[in-house]
Amino acid sequence: MKKFIKGLSALSIMLTILFAVSVGIANYFTPNSYKVTAGSNLQWNTGIVTAVTENGKEISTGLCSVPNKSYKAQLMLYNVIPIKTVKVDVVKETLVIPCGTPFGIKLFTNGVVVVGVADIKTSSGTVNPATEAGLKVGDIIMAVDGKEVNTNAEIINIVKKSQGKKLNFSVLRDNQKLSINLQPVKSENGSQYQAGIWLRDGTAGIGTLTFYNPSTGCFGGLGHGVCDSDTHELMPLLNGDIVPVKISGVTKGQEGCPGELRGYFATDNPMGALKVNSNEGVYGSLNFSPKGEPLEVAMKQEIKAGPAKILSTVDSGKPQYFDVQIEKIDYRKDVKSKNMVLHITDKKLLDATGGIVQGMSGSPIIQNNKIIGAVTHVFVNDPTRGYGIFAENMMTVSQNNLKSSINLKAS
Repeated sequence: MKKFIKGLSALSIMLTILFAVSVGIANYFTPNSYKVTAGSNLQWNTGIVTAVTENGKEISTGLCSVPNKSYKAQLMLYNVIPIKTVKVDVVKETLVIPCGTPFGIKLFTNGVVVVGVADIKTSSGTVNPATEAGLKVGDIIMAVDGKEVNTNAEIINIVKKSQGKKLNFSVLRDNQKLSINLQPVKSENGSQYQAGIWLRDGTAGIGTLTFYNPSTGCFGGLGHGVCDSDTHELMPLLNGDIVPVKISGVTKGQEGCPGELRGYFATDNPMGALKVNSNEGVYGSLNFSPKGEPLEVAMKQEIKAGPAKILSTVDSGKPQYFDVQIEKIDYRKDVKSKNMVLHITDKKLLDATGGIVQGMSGSPIIQNNKIIGAVTHVFVNDPTRGYGIFAENMMTVSQNNLKSSINLKAS
């Protein structure tokens, strides 16, 4: 009898631990807020996690029939165990045209990025003016002696004319404004003053357009931000253009060596303006309306593990659909652009590229005739697999960009 009681107690403790772990895991991997389109239900792709409203009624078409409304819902584990209270925003159905077309990016920075520092040999020894002043790689120089700067040439010219006098650099570091005094020096064999810094004021590259919103004239692309190749930090955008691109070839991806789409800018004439460079991609306006059938943007809870397709251009022809498998979905709010793991299964694409290659970032992912996301990254050690971002995340940034533009015009 005692053994039975002990066994029962141990089983009870084990079940309690399993219960706590299950609730904790469910809480960790579920967001604190959701969006649903007007007239739809808040449903998950499995029956493990469900949602009910605070008063016990299920969120239904009737409750979610009006856009721009918010509700509170209780997430439930197996429709029995409460996990947490979440916010549910009802939004209008969004229809966008999937693109899958390559485009070129010309980005000019807001300020000038410090990408390196250098020692300078002077008549009195080797010095590093930038390091001694406190400048660091990744700093963004916004002004020198009160004068706004946005190009390398502007800073070089100011340093040359300094006559060795200290210069005050207004710097942005980790979103904090700093004031740094730098003493330019003359090199041992030179006649000009130098600051000992390597600078970058722009970049260019190739990516893929994800969608075009015909109701706003805005596009979204890449699915991840344009980062500096040296600092790996998001480049601060002043302005930029996007231009047509022709794909001229492919370097196939291999284990340990990501491949890339090789191409060139077909013309210098812009086909659109770049307005936002964010962790969730690049956004702006197009000068034309792409052709294609608009598709609905899926909310994250609608996405299922299983078959899907990506729309991408890997040769000189038109965008093509290729088969993929969604293997994993990460609903955590703090995950910006690596929300899904996808596996390329299409033999034609594998033969052409080896999997996901650089330049395919932004290729829209389609499932159940809805845009669910875009390709963002490739696994270095397995080019047949990579990450994707939720289309919902990209639409949020795009819509916020539109609101900012409207507010700017109104002011």
